[in-house]
Amino acid sequence: MTDLFGGSPEHTLSNADVSFLDTTLRDGEQAPGVSLTPEEKVEIAEALERAGVSVVEAGSACTGEGERAAISRVTDLGLDATVTSFARGLQADIDGALACDVDGVNLVVPSSDRHVERKVGSTRDEVLDSTVELVEYAKDHGLWVEVIGEDGSRADLDYLAALAEVSLDAGADRFCFADTVGHAGPEQTADAVERLAALGPVSAHTHDDLGLGVTNALAAVEAGADLVHATVNGVGERAGNVALEEVVMALSHVYGVDTLDTETLYDLGSVAARTTGMRPAPNKAVTGANAFAHESGIHTDGTLKDDRMYEPYPPEAVGRERRLVLGKHAGRAGVRAALAEHGLDVTEDELGTVVERVKDLAERGRRVTDADLLAVTEDVTGRERERRVELVEVTATAGSATPTASVRLDVDQSVLGPDQYGDDEVEDGTVERVASGTGSGPVDAAVSAVRKAVGGATDVHLTAYHVDAITGGTDALVTVEVTMARDDDEVTVAHSDADITRASVEAMVDALDRLLTDEQPRLAPTTD
Repeated sequence: MTDLFGGSPEHTLSNADVSFLDTTLRDGEQAPGVSLTPEEKVEIAEALERAGVSVVEAGSACTGEGERAAISRVTDLGLDATVTSFARGLQADIDGALACDVDGVNLVVPSSDRHVERKVGSTRDEVLDSTVELVEYAKDHGLWVEVIGEDGSRADLDYLAALAEVSLDAGADRFCFADTVGHAGPEQTADAVERLAALGPVSAHTHDDLGLGVTNALAAVEAGADLVHATVNGVGERAGNVALEEVVMALSHVYGVDTLDTETLYDLGSVAARTTGMRPAPNKAVTGANAFAHESGIHTDGTLKDDRMYEPYPPEAVGRERRLVLGKHAGRAGVRAALAEHGLDVTEDELGTVVERVKDLAERGRRVTDADLLAVTEDVTGRERERRVELVEVTATAGSATPTASVRLDVDQSVLGPDQYGDDEVEDGTVERVASGTGSGPVDAAVSAVRKAVGGATDVHLTAYHVDAITGGTDALVTVEVTMARDDDEVTVAHSDADITRASVEAMVDALDRLLTDEQPRLAPTTD
């Protein structure tokens, strides 16, 4: 087995046959604030299928009719993956899962005395007996069955082993060691899984409360577990479940164990982030925005010379691209490379000035985007850029009546949908757009008018607005700074004027133009 750079892995695992059960649709959805629609569950399930996940836990049928309908939508997809439902130690939960036409159940029963006695008010022997009955019932109805010993990392190991043994003897397909509260360390995990694996197939369910989710998952695999429970991006209760993509890449890169299609991982993470509303931290492994971003001048220069210099594996391995990020640590090589990506060339003197301007922006606490870089370069070189949106006129009224504003813009026809203008309105590829709007004040009304003028052809949105500075005197100038975003790109633009409404609209239109023209070079390359 070779790693992703073509070399041999430094370490090997005794168990090279590992599959994944993804519980994003169940345990992941239990994260505060996450509630997936049936359509969103379907979208995630299809992405998991593309990645090659073996088991998809689609939800908890016991939750209610709406959840059962959502699970049924997933089972109707006809996935190659085994589709399961969470089930408590109740026959009614198994019946609910059967009504959803799932392939199997993840039967969760208490294993620690805390759960046996305090949570369900039972005894160890009663739990053993009821588990046998439930497993036999589920198997009699043709279900794949995994028994999960809840809070297994805080259970008496002898009892946990006894629970696993009666479950497997009753026909369960496997038993799961569950570190339900992220309590265990790798040594305890390995000891428990090794004991359980001697009895039959074992799964591992780990959480990240101590930041040991991946470590414990790997320890479990080394000890004999052949199925790892995980969620995409590590979404889940409290500190989250172990992140699917992190275990996949650790197994692949460090140990040479291939599991899923790694090139689908970033797309999978993006789908999960959008549907759950939980975007990964920028510094998160594999799917975080900064996972393959380089800002430091030394790192950027080294990466440009050798891709392996500051990366463990290439971003393409997980379906991503490398980014050279500009900030206060930026160097000449990184800035030149970023400009080259936009087809731009500058002189050595101009480059030095651009680098200093970029550093100055970053030291003010700003994230320097491509749009910012190009704006700086435009100013330094004095070269004109091709605009797609330009403000011609703005008027606003306020007072006792509802504040209103109107704007007149020249808009490149490529920005608008073809149904938004007629052929007779186009002159040299430009369409004049006039629109009015109302708002809580003249600035709000003007912003509304601009949105109407550009129509629904863009997903650019205003994320921040504030007055940056005001000069004194009767002819006081106000400086308005706006931040606008489009997908992962963002730009901040400031404009000054004696009229706050005009300053606001000028800044917004300029930011809008820079984001809309980001797909192609906006400055003519030097000709000398």
